[in-house]
Amino acid sequence: MSRFGKILLAPVWTLQLLTGAKSFLDNPLLGSVALNQRGLHLWRVKFAAALCNWRRRRLARHVRPDWRDAFDRDGFVAIPEIVPPEDFPALRKAILSFAAPVREMRQGDAITRRMAIDGPMLSAIPALRQVLDRPDIAALLHYVASFRTTPLHYVQTIVSHVDGNEPDPQEAIHADTFHTSLKSWLFLNPVSVADGPFTYVRGSHRFTPERLAWERERSLADPTVIDRLSARGSPRVSSEALAAMKLPEPEALAVQGNTLVVADTVGFHARGAAYQSGERVEIWSYARRNPFLPWLGGDLLSLPGVAERRVGWLWALRDRLEARIGQPWKPVGTRTPTDTH
Repeated sequence: MSRFGKILLAPVWTLQLLTGAKSFLDNPLLGSVALNQRGLHLWRVKFAAALCNWRRRRLARHVRPDWRDAFDRDGFVAIPEIVPPEDFPALRKAILSFAAPVREMRQGDAITRRMAIDGPMLSAIPALRQVLDRPDIAALLHYVASFRTTPLHYVQTIVSHVDGNEPDPQEAIHADTFHTSLKSWLFLNPVSVADGPFTYVRGSHRFTPERLAWERERSLADPTVIDRLSARGSPRVSSEALAAMKLPEPEALAVQGNTLVVADTVGFHARGAAYQSGERVEIWSYARRNPFLPWLGGDLLSLPGVAERRVGWLWALRDRLEARIGQPWKPVGTRTPTDTH
């Protein structure tokens, strides 16, 4: 980049210090070894964690105590039979038979297929809207996200061991970013260890002195020589580093269908290595806001009538900017979640 270009972008890079920007490669201030030696990255981590804890304390009373305690201890909560068992088969059938525009992304030997849970889908499947609007589930999602925000919802299918020799990068144990973020999975089918289940390092969502020391150490590495995903802000972690942080080994969560898993993906996690070809189908939800906001709500994109349109807007915007920022999510036509043709 020219010197003039750097001068023009300097205010943007500076403002990004108080946002969720995480890439050490795309922002030279974030990736500056000199600034990080003086504590820039560690300050961002600690300040974001303090604000998250403050917001969660204000949200805690709305969450079922057993769910809240499990999450506080482990960094995730797994809830079997989240939908009444007598209602789940009809809901599952309605979702799996619903046809809508689908996008796919390939990483290594895995394909991730997503269908937006939008207004037409919610109108066609009222039982799905009832689940997503349940006050107890919404309160848990808010608590984990640390904001009163409506997540983006998708029907997601993971197809493992398609043609290809490259490994799936999501199978490496990693954190999504330096601050709290929500992901949840309501599994429509059983997921065994052989199917590549969600995997998590219990307790790794807490910023202990050992985790903070690891964060500082990684911020001092030259971002041009470490692996690209870590340099872009989703750090990979080794077994030796987990041991140094006094954390247990990653645990694969084999679950039955109709199980909801909600996790803070600042904790170390991965998509478990699949030992057989197959498909994993789930309702997948995601929320990540600016970690430096002190308030709980104020998200205009969570308003009814707006929230269910966001996925379509995001896809359309990324399509328009594909030449500049790329678009890994390719349209593959109208399909049901398990239609591979």
